[in-house]
Formats: sequence, C-alpha cells, structure tokens
Amino acid sequence: FTVCHVATARGLSLPVPPSLPSQRPLCTGRDEVRLAEEASRKYGSPAPTIFSKVVDKSIPADIIYEDEKCLAFRDISPQAPVHFLVIPRIPIPRISEAKDDDLLGHLLVVAKNVAKQESLDEGYRVVINDGKHGSQSVYHLHIHVLGGRQMSWPPG
Repeated sequence: FTVCHVATARGLSLPVPPSLPSQRPLCTGRDEVRLAEEASRKYGSPAPTIFSKVVDKSIPADIIYEDEKCLAFRDISPQAPVHFLVIPRIPIPRISEAKDDDLLGHLLVVAKNVAKQESLDEGYRVVINDGKHGSQSVYHLHIHVLGGRQMSWPPG
C-alpha cells in the first residue's frame, strides 16, 4: 500500500524519518482519484479531519509556522524537495465554500513568507484542490506549496 499525503484523509499516518526523503513514495494518479472519491463520500461528516487534529495537536506534525489564524507544516509524503501545507485553524471544508476574504489572503501571504523562509528563491508551486474532481482528499482547506526543483506542466 503506497502511503501518500492524500492517504491521510483516511486517518493513515506513517512517519518516515526526514533522513530518508528518497524513500518516500510518490502518489499515483489512481491513488489520488480513489482517495478523493472516498473523501467526497465522507464530506459533511461531523468527525474531525486529520488537519483538525494537527491544529489541536492531538497528532504530531512538523510545524514550521503558526499564528492565531493558521499554521504551516511539512507534508508527510512530500512530492517535491520542499512540500508544506498551510491550513486555517478554523476548518473551511472547501475553497469554493470560503467566505472570509481576509483569511484567504492571509493564508496566501503566509504561504509566500514560509516559502521565503524555506529558501524557495527560484520559485515554487501553490496548489489548492477543491472537491472530488479537483482530487481534494481532506475536506479542510489546505494550500500545498511545492518547490526545490523544476516543476513541469501540465500537473495532472
């Protein structure tokens, strides 16, 4: 079973020592679609998401930034040499349902500032997945920031 960041939507979490980044598997497109379909079926469930548990610190995460509105932490299965997530403390299920423009702007500014802190001076990619067709695997808004290598296009 391939462990990917998206697998955490099912509550799976297998820590891999940071000294072994090359042994962290990449997600396949099939895994991503399957997990997004599973997550969309659970959408609206009262159960806390894996990211809500990161916010309340009931599960560990490598947090690299936090303030009163959001936090940023390293992805459990990075898809680039640098891969972190920025999430709001208050769960917003999907960006298409977001209403707080100030919070959305704050999340992007934090993504930019943490990218600078992580020395992503050559550039980086910012990704937000929304809904089943967008392969959203956790229904708690999260911004992926990927960098440290040349990105290709199209992404998926």
